[in-house]
Amino acid sequence: MSRLSRSVLKMVLGVLMRVLYRPVVEGLDSIPGEGPVILAGNHVTFIDSMFLSLVVERQVYFIGKDEYVTGKGVKGRLMAWFFTTCGMIPVDRDGGHGGVAALMTGRRVLDEGRIFGIYPEGTRSPDGRLYRGRTGIARLTLMTGAPVVPFAMVGTDKVQPGGKGMPRIAPVTIRFGRPLDFSRYEGMDRDRYVLRAVTDEVMSHVMNLSGQEYVDIYATKAKAA
Repeated sequence: MSRLSRSVLKMVLGVLMRVLYRPVVEGLDSIPGEGPVILAGNHVTFIDSMFLSLVVERQVYFIGKDEYVTGKGVKGRLMAWFFTTCGMIPVDRDGGHGGVAALMTGRRVLDEGRIFGIYPEGTRSPDGRLYRGRTGIARLTLMTGAPVVPFAMVGTDKVQPGGKGMPRIAPVTIRFGRPLDFSRYEGMDRDRYVLRAVTDEVMSHVMNLSGQEYVDIYATKAKAA
């Protein structure tokens, strides 16, 4: 998608967002102005990625279900244009190699010196609490050397409860923490204890930013239960 299309969409949506929601953004200067960066945060509703893309000056790329860009007809084409313009990279995450495909996509984005947004929980929170992070975030930072900037979405669950339906008007705050450097673990991206330690450290920072209650199980397990 062209840079012009992204700029126009971001400008239009950005104006609407500021008029309707007047989001409070804290710590935006924590995001480096150049080079690879991993943005890692909580995930409470569908529109989190939209808010993230609109408040960060640099283009943020993130993984999304390929079904968002495979629709038919005019509606399908419009949806595909919208999501890809916002920075979504479609990946089939339902297959047996979905996790690997997502990881390699993130690595490619970072190797190109760009920003990759990721939700370590792996899915939206089923009840507003913060769940255990998956170690893909740790693999990415150790493989690429990219710093991790933790962030928290606060209030987006009130904008779109349950991640469905038309968005409502509600206060939104987006907080960014200071960059986390894990270069001390260089070359240890296959050590599962290191991967867990790095992931838990990131999630600890996200929890402090969001104020959510932490649950030490995976969100997918909570949903299944």
